[in-house]
Amino acid sequence: MAKTLGAMLAAARQNYFACSAVRLATGLAIAAISACTTGDVFSLQPAVDVGSQTAAVPEAPQYSGMQRLVPSNPYMTQAAYPRMDEPMSSPEQMPASEIDCRNELKRLGVVYQDIQPIHEGQCGIDFPVKVSAIGSVEMKPAATLTCNMAATFAAWTRNELVPAARWRYFSGVKTIHQGSSYSCRNIAGEGVLSEHGKGNALDVMSIELNNGDDIDVRKPGLFAFRTRGFLNNVRADGCQYFNTVLGPGYNYDHRNHFHFDVKNRRNGYRACR
Repeated sequence: MAKTLGAMLAAARQNYFACSAVRLATGLAIAAISACTTGDVFSLQPAVDVGSQTAAVPEAPQYSGMQRLVPSNPYMTQAAYPRMDEPMSSPEQMPASEIDCRNELKRLGVVYQDIQPIHEGQCGIDFPVKVSAIGSVEMKPAATLTCNMAATFAAWTRNELVPAARWRYFSGVKTIHQGSSYSCRNIAGEGVLSEHGKGNALDVMSIELNNGDDIDVRKPGLFAFRTRGFLNNVRADGCQYFNTVLGPGYNYDHRNHFHFDVKNRRNGYRACR
């Protein structure tokens, strides 16, 4: 009887040590798998340069984040780690010129929001505004600009763009689809800061009318006489308001949009191409 009991105790001890070894091996395996998984996740993070982007496919949420330095192609963006725009906390501290400009925005019927100052290295806007509409004309997505650029664009929209659409298409303008407003980047092929990095520029991709027509800025076909005439009006009339108007036919980077900006140049020189 004693011999049988001793054998049973020996077998129990052997089974205990075997189970402990299995549990230890399992724990080590799980730890190893966890370490591999963590490393793989971090290796997938995009390599980006510090910047900010407002260029977005229409209807996408608006934010500032990180973006590579890219040519003036509004859809060539790579963003991560978004920082949501916040309302400006103390608009009463604006200089008189900014207050006057906002009064002009109201006179022009601009729907806008004051947001916090943007300072990102050499890029930024001291008193930015986010424009979502000019009267009944929607801006999609909302554009982050200096007040001066917003007022200039609003005046051109009301005085030139809308009348041109009524004349050519017998229709009002419903939506301006923009591809890039404030965006921290250099001019393609140069070490010069783009006017987008100062909030002084806006890229227009297409113009949607109330009658359902959506006029793409890309160079129209040979027999698209009405579209060609309308886009020629857009370019020519824009040169009376902006210091730079670049579009299809200027270079490859501008093949699909009009670039408008209010860059200051010597002797009042304007670049309209």
